[in-house]
Amino acid sequence: PFSGGVGRTRSPRGDGARPTPAVTMGRGQAGYTKMTDDSRIEIERDVKPLLSSGGGDGVGYGSDADPDDERFYCGVDRELLFNTPDDGLTEHEAAARLDRFGPNKLREVKVDIWHKLMMEFVQPMPLMIWAAILIETMQAFINKSADSWIDVFVLLVLQLLNVFVGFFEEMKAGDAIAALRDSLKPEACVKRGGRTYNCDATTLVPGDVICLGAGGAVPADCTLRHGKPIQVDQAALTGESLPVTMSTGSDAKMGSTVTRGEIEATVIATGSQTFFGKTADLVQGVDELGHFEKVLREIMVLLVAVGAIICAIVFLYLVTIGVNFWEVLAFNVVLLVASIPIALRVVCTATLALGCHELAAEKAIVARLSSVEELAGMTILCSDKTGTLTLNKMMLQEDLPTFAPGVTKREVLKLAALAAKWWEPPKDALDTLVLNAVDLRELDAWEQTDYMPFDPTIKRTEATVRKKSTGESFKVSKGAPHVLLEMCDDKDKIRAAVDDKVLELAHRGIRSLAVARTKGGEDGPWEFQGIMTFLDPPRPDTKHTIDCANEFGVGVKMITGDHKAIAVETCKVLGMGTHVLGTESLPLMKAEDLEKAQTLGRDYGALCQSADGFAQVFPEHKYLIVEALRQQGFLVGMTGDGVNDAPALKRADVGIAVQGATNAAQAAADIVLTEPGLSTIVTAIVTARKIFQRMKNFVIYRVACTQQLLFFFFVSCVFYHPNERNDDWPNYFYIPVIALVTITILNDGTIISVAYDNVHASHLPEKWDLNILYIVSSSIGMTALMSSLILLSYALSSNDPTSQWASWGLPALSYGEIQCLMYLKISLSDYMSVFNSRTKGWMWSRAPSRVLVGACIFATSISTILSLYWPFGNGMQGISGDVALLCWLYVLFWAVLQDAAKVMTYSILHSLGYVESVDVIDEEALKQSREDFLAVSVRD
Repeated sequence: PFSGGVGRTRSPRGDGARPTPAVTMGRGQAGYTKMTDDSRIEIERDVKPLLSSGGGDGVGYGSDADPDDERFYCGVDRELLFNTPDDGLTEHEAAARLDRFGPNKLREVKVDIWHKLMMEFVQPMPLMIWAAILIETMQAFINKSADSWIDVFVLLVLQLLNVFVGFFEEMKAGDAIAALRDSLKPEACVKRGGRTYNCDATTLVPGDVICLGAGGAVPADCTLRHGKPIQVDQAALTGESLPVTMSTGSDAKMGSTVTRGEIEATVIATGSQTFFGKTADLVQGVDELGHFEKVLREIMVLLVAVGAIICAIVFLYLVTIGVNFWEVLAFNVVLLVASIPIALRVVCTATLALGCHELAAEKAIVARLSSVEELAGMTILCSDKTGTLTLNKMMLQEDLPTFAPGVTKREVLKLAALAAKWWEPPKDALDTLVLNAVDLRELDAWEQTDYMPFDPTIKRTEATVRKKSTGESFKVSKGAPHVLLEMCDDKDKIRAAVDDKVLELAHRGIRSLAVARTKGGEDGPWEFQGIMTFLDPPRPDTKHTIDCANEFGVGVKMITGDHKAIAVETCKVLGMGTHVLGTESLPLMKAEDLEKAQTLGRDYGALCQSADGFAQVFPEHKYLIVEALRQQGFLVGMTGDGVNDAPALKRADVGIAVQGATNAAQAAADIVLTEPGLSTIVTAIVTARKIFQRMKNFVIYRVACTQQLLFFFFVSCVFYHPNERNDDWPNYFYIPVIALVTITILNDGTIISVAYDNVHASHLPEKWDLNILYIVSSSIGMTALMSSLILLSYALSSNDPTSQWASWGLPALSYGEIQCLMYLKISLSDYMSVFNSRTKGWMWSRAPSRVLVGACIFATSISTILSLYWPFGNGMQGISGDVALLCWLYVLFWAVLQDAAKVMTYSILHSLGYVESVDVIDEEALKQSREDFLAVSVRD
């Protein structure tokens, strides 16, 4: 089947049937026949499946077998299933097996976008808004009130804003599996019934005979049949830097690529049963709430619980004093809606989205918004080695020991180049390195009279060269050191030195290639010349990145599929510590077992925590390591670039795919780097911590506002009785629904400006300490509450000529004006709380951004204008300019008192040891150090 060009193939029936023309299908697949479905059916219509139970559909294949028994594949005897004749399976047999085992593709997860959107409307907070809308609608029908219809409209706007903004920002479902599925190569060359042709790779079945050729992808897990050895690039699967030589009996994995040679192979696993498919299953199994969503939910549950209790007390009290049931119900539901931070998720999501633009400018593309918050709190970074910490490109090392008298390193390299076809493009990575290390023009003085290409069975290549000017000729060979040593006459003299050097290099994980030549002519004795050394070196910025990460409180652990010696050597170079463990310490668990395992942290957490790295691991091991550390309470990041990294990238709190990563790794990751190297990660950590700081400031602000609003109306409804001051006033104080919702929309709508605030990144990983957050929020919110209650007392006494209010020369206020005054006061206090919340010290210790100041001016101006010219009715009346000015001065004075309460609270918490004094990152110094480092790297 490997004959090139266009030809004819013999009919397998031997009956003189018209032969099918062979069609050239491309490099490595020349001469493969492409058949039509009709021709296959005609040829094999009388042939019955080998393994079917008589029905021809494959049903019942080994159905009674234990699926976990190694002797069986999906319940079928492996010996029977994979014992395929040289002509391959028949078409009928292949069809039966396709029915039994399914297509050669990954499991698909489909997400109904419309169902996902509808579910957003029935989450706890939207349900509360629906309840408020329903009650307001019923009240509007019962009372035939236009004011109630305005309330309904405003609540609907709030509902749609809350749902759609969050939905469109976070909508990303099934991308990881889609990319893994797309990365399957669709074409395969299969041999069935003696015919070789191209087919859809999804139709391959276990037992199929396929043809593998240079440049083609391996379409399924397979075992090589008889033939010459081939070289297979498995870097994306195992982390191996160099192609692996495979021969008869070796297993090639789906997703790898043949780089040299041609051979037939028997398919031994398809779809989700392949190494590649199990990787996809691991990715698919990861589906849970992110860390940030859990924090938001915890905050919401607490505030809703407190709010519900307060509103229940207010409801019972107002009903017992004779207030209309529907009015009380509407007021309480809207009070709950307005007081708890409904927009918390929306504003935080939008803040994260804006922060993603900052990260994009730093060459980091964010695929999952909440990963930004998790990156800020990341405490351990697990990193793949090949292609992530290293270049995934073998480099010729300076260390080149020589063993022949008078021979220089330059001469050894020249001899190595003569052992290749230097005038042709290099055939492999090592030839490329050797030829790039010498001046090819010097080699033109020689001609190659004989050449033996690299043979994996004898592990060397050999050439005979003759110098054009003198006619001098000799043989030169390069290959495995121990093979060349045995060829040389001087082996006994240098054996100890060569063995010691090779052993030293092996312990350091450095690959070696020996060079030897004949002396005195082609048939002269062989002389050992020297050993070239090769290593996949770290990226230029890797060590600097690891040092910075350690300084910023992030521990780095290396996880690689490469050999332990190479892992240890890489750790030494990077200064990471050399406690590297192999897979003997970790079990190889199935995907479904890993997903369900709840004791990984208990069983392996301490082991993973103590190790500096892990070597020779499979994707399941990487997944286990990440999950064990997560169960220990660490926020774990994972960097990688290959298919073998995808499960761990998905399982980690923060999955980071480096530049040049495979589609599978990029889709499974939360953050994708678009610039070579890891230095972008340090920049992303700094940026993420600043974004976290902004979100934390917003949460402190919003909780403080909730406390002020909720407790203000609780106290004013239960303990304040306006009718005692004026018989025409109600017997409890409240402000209309429209005013409550206006406060929520206006302040939360403009507070998005915190995303642009000036903040500093913490020197240590960030974390949500909700107890401290509630205490700090209370110091601000309760001080604001006190000021609101004092102002309400003054305003209610404004009709008393002997009151403090009257002594200030201010006019008496109607009940509607008092409502407007309190609306303005609460609105202004809310926004002043933003400036209190943004620093641990005094609010003027760090200048706010222009955007934040602009948003403050806008929101407070609108609130002031509304209080002066209240347009929505509902019994409220605009206040005079003098009263509005007094309110402004009053709020500014209390803002300083709120700030003093916050500073005092932080001081007490610090003295008690509950709050650390953490330095901030000097971004200018970090930027300068990075530039200096890169400048040194360029000079080197």
